[in-house]
Amino acid sequence: MIWYQGESNSRRAFAPLYARIFPALIADWRAQWHEGDFPFLYVQIANFKSNATEEWAIIREAQRRSLSVANTAMVVTVDIGDPDNVHPGDKQTVGARLALAARALAYGENVEYSGPLFRQATPDGEGGRVWFHHAASGLVARGGILQGFEIAGDDGRFVPATARIDGGTVVVGNARVAEPKYVRYGWANAPVVNLYNSDGLPASPFTSEDTISAP
Repeated sequence: MIWYQGESNSRRAFAPLYARIFPALIADWRAQWHEGDFPFLYVQIANFKSNATEEWAIIREAQRRSLSVANTAMVVTVDIGDPDNVHPGDKQTVGARLALAARALAYGENVEYSGPLFRQATPDGEGGRVWFHHAASGLVARGGILQGFEIAGDDGRFVPATARIDGGTVVVGNARVAEPKYVRYGWANAPVVNLYNSDGLPASPFTSEDTISAP
């Protein structure tokens, strides 16, 4: 199964429901087809400016967390959308990344098919360190300084963070946050982000919060 959806779920009234709706959809389709947990590949929504009535970051995070459903894979497209066009023109890259996911998940080939996915965040001096799945080949900041990271303390107020790659991890910090508790990446409708693994696949936006931020 390949799922590539539109954006109507991103409206503020609906976005918080997506973390329950999407896994339920996968479970229902598998039940209806009576074929077991067949591979389910899906495309995370891309980057688009939109407006304050929509919360694209919440949908992306719900999609990322849906990877906890067995036999699923997600294609990240936050780097190839068009911030000014809700229907981005680059479908070939989407297809190529889906093909990688299918080769790995459906056909059992030993290929890297995903960009870095958030694993955990740990304290590190006056900042924090972020660990990733799918980073064994190393991490890369395309175009220069790593962008798109924010941190927050207990108050949950996120501020931009400096970020640097250290092996397969990212170290983040901001002098205004003495004891960081949370870190997030690409948390905007059309974020400016540039973290990849050395296989050329982009990192998914994420938040380390236990529950997805409410709008």
